[in-house]
Amino acid sequence: MITLQFVPYNELNRLTPLGRIKKILDIVKENKIVLVEGRLKPSEEAELIQRTMEEVNREFKGIELCTIYPENKNDDAINKLKATMIDLLIGNRRGLTVIGPATIVKEIKRDPNKIQLLTNNMKKRRRR
Repeated sequence: MITLQFVPYNELNRLTPLGRIKKILDIVKENKIVLVEGRLKPSEEAELIQRTMEEVNREFKGIELCTIYPENKNDDAINKLKATMIDLLIGNRRGLTVIGPATIVKEIKRDPNKIQLLTNNMKKRRRR
């Protein structure tokens, strides 16, 4: 069974950058796929990857990460201006970040209209 956990922007926004990273990693280490409302800052993404690499071990194999951001490449000038104003008002709240444990998530593919989350075939090992 795959578990998705949604984390609203407001829940992460009140934490420090290291607090955000710790919260996300704690959830991922529970073998859950995290759906974060909004985006992490580039420095936070880099720190998340660095912390992940430091914590890789036999049980925790790392993460897969993907950020989806609505792009309006073909919009006219008025719509682009509106999008810029929205970005100024709400900041990194637009978009979606998907983070999952590498033991579950094999690959995350994205395009402007969809996310494809490819998972590993998880078979429970029997202990003798």
